[in-house]
Amino acid sequence: MRKEQHHKGWNEIKTNDSWAIFKIMGEFVNGFEKMSAIGPCVTIFGSARTKPGDAYYEMAVSIAKSVSEAGYGIITGGGPGIMEAGNKGAHLAGGTSVGLNIDLPFEQHDNPYIDMDKSLDFDYFFVRKVMFVKYSQGFVVMPGGFGTLDELFEAITLIQTNKIGRFPIILVGSDFWSGLMDWIKNVMLGAKNISPEDLDLVKIADTPEEVVEIIDAFYKGHTLSPNF
Repeated sequence: MRKEQHHKGWNEIKTNDSWAIFKIMGEFVNGFEKMSAIGPCVTIFGSARTKPGDAYYEMAVSIAKSVSEAGYGIITGGGPGIMEAGNKGAHLAGGTSVGLNIDLPFEQHDNPYIDMDKSLDFDYFFVRKVMFVKYSQGFVVMPGGFGTLDELFEAITLIQTNKIGRFPIILVGSDFWSGLMDWIKNVMLGAKNISPEDLDLVKIADTPEEVVEIIDAFYKGHTLSPNF
């Protein structure tokens, strides 16, 4: 990118940025048109590097099956690892299986368990993030890396600042997440950088049954409709 900028003047760079607006608009329009028809869904996040047979991969399959059987569709990032496991669970349960794929230089490729008419491709992370937030009735966050943490904390921030309505955010795997949550409670809250009630925005679960119970309890306690 630096090499490319070295050979271009600022006016040319700015012109290219202006034309990119139309591609961004196209991704939003295509996403809104397709996602608005899918019905209530839960998004499952997690590492693209988790392999079939891994305990968390199999857990994600089971969670997706249970959530699908409870009446929700499943949305994932469309790629391998935990994303594949989420789509696989929805597929095995005969539920809605949505994949929001992102064009990356590594790791990312469509998995085979996405419904053929519900696979969307994005070039821009921020457009894809809007689709996750706008069309999800809950986030189930499996163990993952920086991308998983990015989605997690962006959702928490949007809810905390009242930019979006609250929905359940569930961290799966107390062994994986307890250290982070302890740091948030002991350090962030101790420094008064967050409020005590912010801790209630996130729940931890270890079984598919707990995940479904948290989602069902939330929507029984809130007279909310889907986000569309």
